[in-house]
Amino acid sequence: MDVLPVDFSNPAVKFYIALVRLQVLTPLSLLINVATVLFSRLHPTSLTPNFHAISAYVGLIWLAQLGYCVLLKAMVNAVGFGLVLPICLWHFGAVAFVMQWFIISTILQGLLLLVLLFSNIVLLIYHQPDSSRPLDTALIHAPLRFFLMLPLNVLFTLSLFISLGLSYTPTPPGPPKNPDDYHSMIAFGVLMGTNLLSLLVIVIRRDIVCCVASTWLAVSLWTAVPKPASVYITSIIFTVLHPLSLTVAICYRQCFTQTNRIALVGDERALPANATEHREHPTVPDIERGPREVDDENWG
Repeated sequence: MDVLPVDFSNPAVKFYIALVRLQVLTPLSLLINVATVLFSRLHPTSLTPNFHAISAYVGLIWLAQLGYCVLLKAMVNAVGFGLVLPICLWHFGAVAFVMQWFIISTILQGLLLLVLLFSNIVLLIYHQPDSSRPLDTALIHAPLRFFLMLPLNVLFTLSLFISLGLSYTPTPPGPPKNPDDYHSMIAFGVLMGTNLLSLLVIVIRRDIVCCVASTWLAVSLWTAVPKPASVYITSIIFTVLHPLSLTVAICYRQCFTQTNRIALVGDERALPANATEHREHPTVPDIERGPREVDDENWG
């Protein structure tokens, strides 16, 4: 294979490569915010979040993606494509939001959710978080999980509600006059399903990032008014339940996990460090044990 006539060790070349990656990975945050404003004002639903809370959430993802450009080796050899593709889908979905192509935007949000779910699973299997590489954890794992929770809890459901006509026309004072226009029971079911799924992940994996993201998005729901009582109360309950469940799961892991292991014959690694010293009558010689042949006499 011919070598490219480019000196990648040149600092100027490295700078331009980082700049190109920065332009690709940086989301169109302004367009996303404009789309959120349009949704909130023109097509409010029972699951429409607070604009300021979602803007801060998107801004945090944006800042993390700026730091992601620092990890050039990880981007080229590991998970670069798993982040570029979701952001491209996010951009196309934002354009569909602004143009009010709600069915197309719902399809793109569904694809975004599937791609982010696949990227997070691959990341946890092949590139697990390592305490020796804190930048990878802070700038790769955390942003991707934050990114996943956004379409799962807000974007996909919001776009789906608008596509199905489950929105209402805002009246000048605020809420609609007919309480049925809220579609509160459907919103309650969707809210319970997404938050129970997030809660399950938080408890099983003791995932601090998912806990913060889910709590943040729950706060963005009950701080946006008007809301039907079922959605308002449920979002407040999960705002408390997510961090509480994480705390209980961590305490259970620390206090009630069995730490004693069974020591097999010849497996001295399963014993404590001082177990051999306190044995008065050792029963197993300290020799390397392995497979042995069985004589014919032993078989009779």
